[in-house]
Amino acid sequence: MNNEGYQKYYVPDQSPWPLVGAIALFFIALGAGFFVIDMSKDQSGWGGYMLLFGIAILFVMLYGWFKNVVDESMAGLYSPQMDRSFKQGMSWFIVSEIMFFAALIGALFYARFIAVPWLGGASNNEMTGAILWPNFEAVWPLLTTPGGTETQAMGWGLPAINTVILVVSSITLHFAHTGLEQNKRSQLTGMLAITLILGMIFLCLQGYEYVHAYRDLGLRFDSGVYGNTFFLLTGFHGMHVLLGALILFFVLMRVIKGHFTPEKHFAFQAGAWYWHFVDVVWLIVFCLVYVL
Repeated sequence: MNNEGYQKYYVPDQSPWPLVGAIALFFIALGAGFFVIDMSKDQSGWGGYMLLFGIAILFVMLYGWFKNVVDESMAGLYSPQMDRSFKQGMSWFIVSEIMFFAALIGALFYARFIAVPWLGGASNNEMTGAILWPNFEAVWPLLTTPGGTETQAMGWGLPAINTVILVVSSITLHFAHTGLEQNKRSQLTGMLAITLILGMIFLCLQGYEYVHAYRDLGLRFDSGVYGNTFFLLTGFHGMHVLLGALILFFVLMRVIKGHFTPEKHFAFQAGAWYWHFVDVVWLIVFCLVYVL
């Protein structure tokens, strides 16, 4: 058989990290369940400690697994075919994240345009509102639930500032990528550090926004469907910003150590793809949750 044109494909040795990750997820799931039960009963238990233990194991797994991958990459064990596999894997991961946020946005649309109007008597359903909640007004944002829970709507002033911050962070990340492709290491390091700082500022401002919502507006998880959808969409997005910031932090550490070349820098590309995805999602969330 003619092997001309075939490329080597590195197959790593057996790794303990998938098993360690499974154990971590087990403790996270179990601990989170018991933690919620403890909170509902207003008592302290061991659920929170189990959750933290699982998270600690997860971070150990991530560090060990990624360290192995980085060492293999720096040793030149990966062929162009392996790089294509990494790109396909990251692409499908982002597609799965798109579907995740599509489900949350779909829930918001269902509540806003179907469920709430139906409770208010729309779609030939006047009897429901007249019998169950005669004084219910089907307006969005739903500041007064059919059960009488009242809250206030979140303004879009601070979120607008956060939007500008994330858009600027995508621009600085683009210049960092340009610096890498042109082998301008100082531009790469500086722009990447600024991107990371902007991401942390975004998270701090979102934390302040949540404190303001709970303390001043009475906007909570139990504030009806408006509070639910608000915290689900913005909260999960905040978690993705945190994950993106962690990815960029480790990429920055590798940049400082002299990793990546203009021809070979997929780890940087993967982090950039994810960060730009998070920024686009925020633009959609900002429009749907705060503006419209």
